[in-house]
Amino acid sequence: MIDVHCHMQFHKFENDYDAVIKDAISNGVTTIVNTGTSIESSRQAVELSQKYENLYAIVGIHPHHADKTDAKYEGEPPQDWLVQLESIAKSSKKVIGIGEVGMDFWNYRTNGIVPVDLQEDAFRKQIELSIKLSLPLQIHTRLAWDETLSILSDYKKDFQAPSGMFHCFSGSVDFAKKVLDMGFFVGFDGNITYGGIPPGETTALVDLVKYVPVERTLTETDSPFLSPIPLRGQRNTPSSIPIILDFIAKTKGISYNTLEAQIERNFSEVFKV
Repeated sequence: MIDVHCHMQFHKFENDYDAVIKDAISNGVTTIVNTGTSIESSRQAVELSQKYENLYAIVGIHPHHADKTDAKYEGEPPQDWLVQLESIAKSSKKVIGIGEVGMDFWNYRTNGIVPVDLQEDAFRKQIELSIKLSLPLQIHTRLAWDETLSILSDYKKDFQAPSGMFHCFSGSVDFAKKVLDMGFFVGFDGNITYGGIPPGETTALVDLVKYVPVERTLTETDSPFLSPIPLRGQRNTPSSIPIILDFIAKTKGISYNTLEAQIERNFSEVFKV
């Protein structure tokens, strides 16, 4: 079982990350990928990957950090952030992608919406870095579907195959079709178990699970966020991957083992691991 996107380097795990990782492994999770959201968290993701054989890192600047690319600088991005990020990406063979990068127009209470021009600039620079380093993208997009696809289309001819994946997928069936047509895979998280339609959107996540072929599906937790039912409201961990797998398998009408084997093949295809 694979958790292709989580944040074990975040402070919510600072006192027990070792126990949480060991618990996930004992529950059958074979691979855990920690994803960076800033310069500092990307460094920490790489450091964590060095401590465990089955941990990997994806490094990048989240669109919420496009105006503060290193938390230490609080709104004053270091001018060399891209140089720093490239150095981090090259620092270990355990780095398997660039992410989470993208565009986000959701107005979070703690963050607001980062100016769109800064988001786009950071996104484009990191797309170009992924092409330069031949690393797949792990993309975050929320309420910015057209803008995200428009930017990606400018680089389509330069992408490797596969191009990467969309993390914590949401949107519409039409958006999903365009993402798949562009060569991307799709990651689903515990929020697929919540039911209903996400705020600001038009399509239930379960309908997207039904639409996306299993051959293009990946599983992730986004730990410590988005715990699936019946764990909603608790701190999420990679150990919840079996719940997500079971929900997808039942939704698709296939066996758990068949889906698990396909997810492992998909992960290897995208990230060459």
